[in-house]
Amino acid sequence: MSLEIPVRRRSRMWGRIAVALACAGVLTSGLPGGLQHDADAAPKPPQRCDQKYKIPKRPPPPGQSPEELPYDVRPEADWDEYDFDNDRKAMDGLTLPTDPKEREEFQKRIGTDYKKYPEGDPRRVFSTFFNNQENGKQKWTGTFEEWLNEQYIENQARNQRGLKYEAKVVKDLQLGGPDWLCQYTVEIPDPDDPKKTIKRTYDAYNKRTKEFLEFKSGGEHDGGQTPKDRKILNHQDFKEHKLRYVFGQEQKKNTRTALGNLNRAVGGTDAGRRVSTYEHRSTAAPRWRQSVYSKYDTWMNATPKPNQGSTGGGNDVVNRSAPNPEDARKQMERARQLNRGGMGVRGPGGVDFSTLELRYVGKPVKGKGLDYSFSARKTDEDTNPGWGGKEKAQLVSDSFLTWLALTPEKFWVNLNPDQPDKIMDSAFGRTDAGRILLEADLRMKHDFYEAMDPKTELGKRFWESLPKQNGMPCLHGIRNWIEPKPAQVREQDGGIYILDAPLKLNSTPQQTSTGGPGEPICNPSDAEARAAQVVVDRMIVPEVEKEINTAPQYADLRRVYTSRVAAEWIRQQDAKNPTDYHKIINSDDVSKWPIRGAKWDKNDVYRKYVKIFKEGEFRYEIPARGTVYTYIVGGVDLSKAPKRNITSQRFVAEHRHLPRTKDTSVKAMTDDAESKDTLYLGGNTSGKSTGGDPTPAPTPSDPEPTDPTTPSHSPDPGNSPSPGGEPSKPVDPKDPDGDLADTGSDTPIGLIAGIAAALAAAGAALVWWKRRRDAAQT
Repeated sequence: MSLEIPVRRRSRMWGRIAVALACAGVLTSGLPGGLQHDADAAPKPPQRCDQKYKIPKRPPPPGQSPEELPYDVRPEADWDEYDFDNDRKAMDGLTLPTDPKEREEFQKRIGTDYKKYPEGDPRRVFSTFFNNQENGKQKWTGTFEEWLNEQYIENQARNQRGLKYEAKVVKDLQLGGPDWLCQYTVEIPDPDDPKKTIKRTYDAYNKRTKEFLEFKSGGEHDGGQTPKDRKILNHQDFKEHKLRYVFGQEQKKNTRTALGNLNRAVGGTDAGRRVSTYEHRSTAAPRWRQSVYSKYDTWMNATPKPNQGSTGGGNDVVNRSAPNPEDARKQMERARQLNRGGMGVRGPGGVDFSTLELRYVGKPVKGKGLDYSFSARKTDEDTNPGWGGKEKAQLVSDSFLTWLALTPEKFWVNLNPDQPDKIMDSAFGRTDAGRILLEADLRMKHDFYEAMDPKTELGKRFWESLPKQNGMPCLHGIRNWIEPKPAQVREQDGGIYILDAPLKLNSTPQQTSTGGPGEPICNPSDAEARAAQVVVDRMIVPEVEKEINTAPQYADLRRVYTSRVAAEWIRQQDAKNPTDYHKIINSDDVSKWPIRGAKWDKNDVYRKYVKIFKEGEFRYEIPARGTVYTYIVGGVDLSKAPKRNITSQRFVAEHRHLPRTKDTSVKAMTDDAESKDTLYLGGNTSGKSTGGDPTPAPTPSDPEPTDPTTPSHSPDPGNSPSPGGEPSKPVDPKDPDGDLADTGSDTPIGLIAGIAAALAAAGAALVWWKRRRDAAQT
């Protein structure tokens, strides 16, 4: 017997496969709160913790309590991970038909009696959803995909994760001996209503020290438990007891506030706390085996195939991210409702995806897949939830593969009013990497001259500091370009860590034959131009360079650049031994990684630039000689790349925890032990299972259909011109200016000639200073 089941393909197209019935486990439905400690059923008697979690009896464990630890947060050197099984994760690629009639017919065939299907059968998933939509007291209002990941899979995850975290803390702290009891239930009359009973089960209890422990694998408390805690700790039988919450992640602000209020409500003080917290930082890594129903991504993948592609902890978080701020707020509201048990861990809402960058790629061994890891900054889930992860991850991946596919002489953009036919290479112009470089070029011009605005304190001092000609500030034509500062990378553990890739703004005098608006203010001599350039370099360049390295408007440029660093390292590894990327490298075929947003035309950017150049974008009113002069400005450019060695000694001294963080990030999103506001999230391009192999899901009885192919086209033949109009020449790999960075190995790796052009726009991008006399001021 078989049934057609819809499955989301790697390409996210709707498809069907035949599924053979197979028996598996029993559904663990679970309430939204996660672990059901406070359910109405009679509590089980407590059990010695060392017996429950099989702590060795000899030597006898010390029985250390979190209350006795000399710190409130586990030291970074001890942060680690723990596995938990979540076989439902193997179903995350399922999708429903989008056509209403087809979906209705499918629902009739599946039905709502999910209990007749075994766990591991995709029909159980669909039937559970249909049952909720028809019979649920709280019907899911989001999409099926949102329900699948946020509730169905996550419900089982939080149950299993909570149990494993409890076991981990008990074992790590050696809560052994007869005094430590796990799953200890307290019952007292409700002081507000004597006819009712307050019942509360604590994860651990020490009857000798009179200490309750509550374990949370995430960083949030259970709002339904703290009112019971208050009544129990104020009860006459528990006046001498203490309560400590143990969290697996950093506490959220609302939890710190709630537990601080609870401490005061039971007579505790800052100096003598009755309610305290301890963060036993550990990352939960799910274990499951991929199936034909699993979701795969094309990210970073050289040759993805049906039922094969990239997966990992980073993929999970990114794929669950909402596409816009409004959907992100709705997502976080659903998460809050689901997290009534306080068992939820940080999700995509806690990630600032606008800062996502590629920070590690492993050794690209042919047929073995490639480990990769992104970094991103944390954000407040409640006030500013993260969104847009899929768009940013796709950009990282597309840029990485674009840098591999195109030969380096094509990596240029050029905004020059004298060269409308040499804006950028035609193939490069069909990619998001090329689009971002050209738009960043134009944006940098805007920010450069905005920094000169005399209405600001900096701008006022700048104009006052310029050399004068006939009593008026005299400024020359300027060419600006961006190039990388020395990049810091480290080749280690079979891969490369991208530690820092800062960008530098350069500026130099230059003129063009195309005229701008108005008439020349001055005709500076070489000496005057040099003197004015000193003022520009000292006052304006540092301000704009800081924006390029930190401001949101340049985040995509930084994202594209770190992908370029990784791609160049892959190129070098492939030159030693062919990798899965061998057919892509220098193929000049970028048809698989086109511009993915709205329709974009390089000529539109160029026309905007020329209009600004000829008509001016800013008008500065500068008083001089009793008259106000209006200075009108426009123009921009980009260029080259140096290197720096990072020794093994320095890497160990400054980044000793990074290898462990990287390894964990491939399985699950994790905190960066070296930066309190940074997360790491990664994956692997081979689609291998993460964390182990639990019971497999059923396999299909019919062969998997292949994905439709994407039409491809070849780039324009011949050498692409450099921004200056001449064919670019490869840089000698022995030339240090042609390398991007060294890795600190005994023999420095030169990250490819031509990288200087990666951010390059070497054409003339100039400023034409003009003036117009305004009404005289008296």
